[in-house]
Amino acid sequence: MYKTENELMIKEQIIRRGITDENVINAFRITPREFFISSLSKQRIYFDSPQAIGFSQTISQPYMVALMTRQLRLTGREKVLEIGTGSGYQTAILARLAKDVYTIERISELSA
Repeated sequence: MYKTENELMIKEQIIRRGITDENVINAFRITPREFFISSLSKQRIYFDSPQAIGFSQTISQPYMVALMTRQLRLTGREKVLEIGTGSGYQTAILARLAKDVYTIERISELSA
């Protein structure tokens, strides 16, 4: 449904800013961001900014997720611990790139 928007986000917000790691880019291609944002924010899913997910929390700007992920330089053999699951988007991206991902969320409503 949002395939065109996702590709535009990857080109304009991620690749254009210097993220060229094909593994990171492919993780973004196969992880639909719309699954991680409530229906109230669907029109802003692919905006170049953080989006509210409730409970005074946000899903990070796509570029920041890509930058943080690239900085890890994952090879596929790692065990990753993520603190602050939030929407689970970063977790899903990491899960495409690492052997194991463990994540902790302190806000029980977001965990659910």
